[in-house]
Amino acid sequence: MTRLSSAFAKGRPALVTFVTGGDPTPDATASILDALVEGGADVIELGMPFTDPMADGPAIQLANLRSLGAGTKTADILRIATEFRARHPKVPLVLMGYANPMTIRGADWFAAECVKAGVDGVICVDIPPEEDAELGPALRAAGISLIRLATPTTDRARLPAVLEGSSGFLYYVSVAGITGMQQAAQSSIEEAVARINASATIPVAVGFGVRTPEQAGAIAKVADGVVVGSAFIDLVAKHGADAAGPVKELTAALAAAVHSARKELV
Repeated sequence: MTRLSSAFAKGRPALVTFVTGGDPTPDATASILDALVEGGADVIELGMPFTDPMADGPAIQLANLRSLGAGTKTADILRIATEFRARHPKVPLVLMGYANPMTIRGADWFAAECVKAGVDGVICVDIPPEEDAELGPALRAAGISLIRLATPTTDRARLPAVLEGSSGFLYYVSVAGITGMQQAAQSSIEEAVARINASATIPVAVGFGVRTPEQAGAIAKVADGVVVGSAFIDLVAKHGADAAGPVKELTAALAAAVHSARKELV
């Protein structure tokens, strides 16, 4: 069983957390990642900063700018990942970002670097299933999960293409918009997860717009995982290099809500 599959096989929903690598600086990222683990996160998504983060709202856009302004390069992200793996050998780590940094040196190069860094999965926002050849074969050959996105506009006809070649988990983007700006109605999330689960053989994690333990707990009643990102980015923006304490506190509150969500149904 892989680290990713183990995270979704604990008999409870998983908390998936996102922060932008290199925000506020590459060196400060380590303590923030450690705080996520100490707070109870099951899966860590490490954002690769990019100049044009088209799927992200203002909070994560600014995080990308802070990171790039601090001089963060792809090599720094891979170093952060390598050092994280040495400190946390059992915690799944996923790189999330855009195609250019992942493919500019070649997909085989990127896949090999992911293996060396101990990365478990990759989410590439702007490579659709129709362009899978750009990155998918190299990742799968290297044993790295390609985690795809589904959205409210992913209908029954398109869902099989999204699921084909995807592994680790499916990331359901619960709103037809950018990160951090709005939250979908619980009823629409429940309907979407039920529809996806009818076809999917991998866990479904729901994100975009999830900020509070109450929101996360409600989603965890129906989903295999809950993804929280912008709420952590806001803490980093506020506290900078001293964000680890607040990040750990929020993670613990979210983890308690997500991990106990199904108990309320028994």
